[in-house]
Amino acid sequence: MELTDQPQPKFVPDRNLKLMDQVRQVLQYHHYAYRTEQAYCGWIVRFIKFHGSNTHPSKMGQLELDSFLSHLAVKGKVSAATQRQAMNALIFLYQRVLDIEVEGQLEPVKAKKRKALPVVMTQDEVHAVLSAMHRKHKLMAGLLYGGGLRLMECIRLRINDLDFARNQIYIRGAKGGKDRLTLFPHSIKEQLRAQVDTVKVLHDEDLGLGYGQTIIPDALARKYSSAAREFIWQFVFPSRKLSQDPRSGVFRRHHVFESGLQKAVRKAVLQSGINKRISCHTFRHSFATHLLENGVNIRIVQELMGHTSVKTTEIYTQVMERDLSKLQSPLDVLVHSST
Repeated sequence: MELTDQPQPKFVPDRNLKLMDQVRQVLQYHHYAYRTEQAYCGWIVRFIKFHGSNTHPSKMGQLELDSFLSHLAVKGKVSAATQRQAMNALIFLYQRVLDIEVEGQLEPVKAKKRKALPVVMTQDEVHAVLSAMHRKHKLMAGLLYGGGLRLMECIRLRINDLDFARNQIYIRGAKGGKDRLTLFPHSIKEQLRAQVDTVKVLHDEDLGLGYGQTIIPDALARKYSSAAREFIWQFVFPSRKLSQDPRSGVFRRHHVFESGLQKAVRKAVLQSGINKRISCHTFRHSFATHLLENGVNIRIVQELMGHTSVKTTEIYTQVMERDLSKLQSPLDVLVHSST
């Protein structure tokens, strides 16, 4: 039998550590993102506190898990996605950390999936919001709308994701761990070139001071030890200050916080006087809807959005603008026929 057919040994955390330190150890061993680590640890702590901090999870089981997850749905009114994340965190705790099988046994009250139609701006509204924004935030919002990017996809863009020659933007490790290509808006191309030049100057300064690292995928860091200092791996929208990595302790230049763009969009919407619940994600919804309105094939839109199923893309057909001017309201027909 080949070595590749042999079962891989299961990672066992250091049992001398406290429970949450064991959880972090296993999460980091399996290369979970730092945000996922924070989220999972948060749910595990909430689960323990829900049942009394003196009870160790190993002493609890399906009854306690179902009770907590049902509480989130019934009392907490959380969304189905939020309940699923909490469930994933607890399944991780039991199966990967405590080595107790629970998946397939849980039967909590399920949170209801809300099938709300996406909020979409008209092209005039997009123009109004973008006109009320300035400099870097305006450029970032232009990418959200011009390429259909999610908020964190824009925030995490790196220099080598911008293909100026082929007019393409690479979105790597997006939702579901998928990569995709999307449109490169010509109208902001020169602004992006200027942004890249600004990042180059900042990166050279960091290198001169003995810094210049950014965070890169673990596999890449192991294969190319100097990759973290290469310009092509720097973020297109870097933070103003260096920060200490919470895991390694290394000082790096990370990307900007997403809250800055969120606040800028909120402020621009208020200034524009648009009475819609508009967020950064609304630009992505508007991108897909406007492409469909312009006659782009739905399969192409599906690829640009990175949707696994075309059914996800089809929701935008429900909010497309249609020519309703030739249709009559039933009330108008009734009034007309009675006069």
